[in-house]
Amino acid sequence: MSRSVLSQRVSRFGTTVFSEFSALAQKHGAVNLGQGFPDFDGPDAVKEAAQRAIREGVNQYAITTGARDLRVAIAEHAARFHGQTVDPDTMVTVTSGATEAILDVLLGLVDPGDEVVAFEPFYDSYDANITFVGATPRWVPLRPPDAAHAQWWFDWDELRAAIGPRTRLLILNTPHNPTGKVFTREELERIGALCAEHDVKVLSDEVYEHITFAPARHVRPATVPSLADRTVTVSSGGKSFSLTGWKVGWIIAPPALRDAIQRAHQFVTFATASPLQAAMAAALRLPEAYFTDLAAAYLARRERLMAGLREAGLKAYLPDGSYFILADIAGFGFADDVAFCRHLVSEVGVAAIPPSVFYSPEHRHLGQGLARFAFCKTDAVLDEASRRLRAKLTPRR
Repeated sequence: MSRSVLSQRVSRFGTTVFSEFSALAQKHGAVNLGQGFPDFDGPDAVKEAAQRAIREGVNQYAITTGARDLRVAIAEHAARFHGQTVDPDTMVTVTSGATEAILDVLLGLVDPGDEVVAFEPFYDSYDANITFVGATPRWVPLRPPDAAHAQWWFDWDELRAAIGPRTRLLILNTPHNPTGKVFTREELERIGALCAEHDVKVLSDEVYEHITFAPARHVRPATVPSLADRTVTVSSGGKSFSLTGWKVGWIIAPPALRDAIQRAHQFVTFATASPLQAAMAAALRLPEAYFTDLAAAYLARRERLMAGLREAGLKAYLPDGSYFILADIAGFGFADDVAFCRHLVSEVGVAAIPPSVFYSPEHRHLGQGLARFAFCKTDAVLDEASRRLRAKLTPRR
């Protein structure tokens, strides 16, 4: 009998849901509100900085920790927006996007047989990367707003039960993809107390840090005293500067944790594109007005799509951050979210993502009554999607 060409660590992974539904959107000529990338470009000044770096010869390997000017800019940004003091030489590593950074953190801090606690629905690479390092995930579900909760919430008893003697790491994503939850300072303080009690490190994924909507406010977990010495902050420039294809990310961590993660990073990508690092330093130093305008523009897009979804008969949950909206699809007569989203793309002409793929098997039912829509699109695209939804999406009784 011939052996499978697949290793066990990848054998259960197929094509990502994003690739699948983007291909379906192209096939059917659908408006793509599925994959979360903007259909507009980032700031001209940042693109020009990349071009200038190329012309000036910034084209060879950067040092593996990242170009120093970018590490300094990351430290300046942390102080400016979060009041966090960061040593650029001992606390920062530049990575090829936040997705690489997440894998580096797990490779550097987690051993086979360890357990990793994370909230679900989850960004899909969390599950894959936990598998890659031979650890076991422990999932804590977020639940939608209800009469007792104004926003997405979790059960503290379920979180406590998920943390045990083998727990090495807890993954936070705030602002959260795909629910839009922004963890509050009170929640972070209580999570910090639990992690301190069990000596658990924290990976804080903050790629949507500049996309929040008042009254919600992003609190960096590393600035909470009980989390400061145990938190690795992961972020990137893709979402904040609408340059997702550049794949420039970074980690900020106490020196000992940064050293462990750096040991992994040097053998994953070694270094990130040098001219793009130079340009990202310029991006992080953009004036305050850029970041204020970014949030205001996304607020307007959020309201535009929320109105369109509600007019189409969908109960949409208002996100406090990120650029995604989850909508309740009950009443449309479909067996689950996959069937709904396939109908949506082929018959309605709008692509969305079925969020059950962001849940563990034991909690998959929690996502089967939802669909995820991205609003990182131009007004014309959002308006056309809303028009198609109103015209062709019909509730079934």
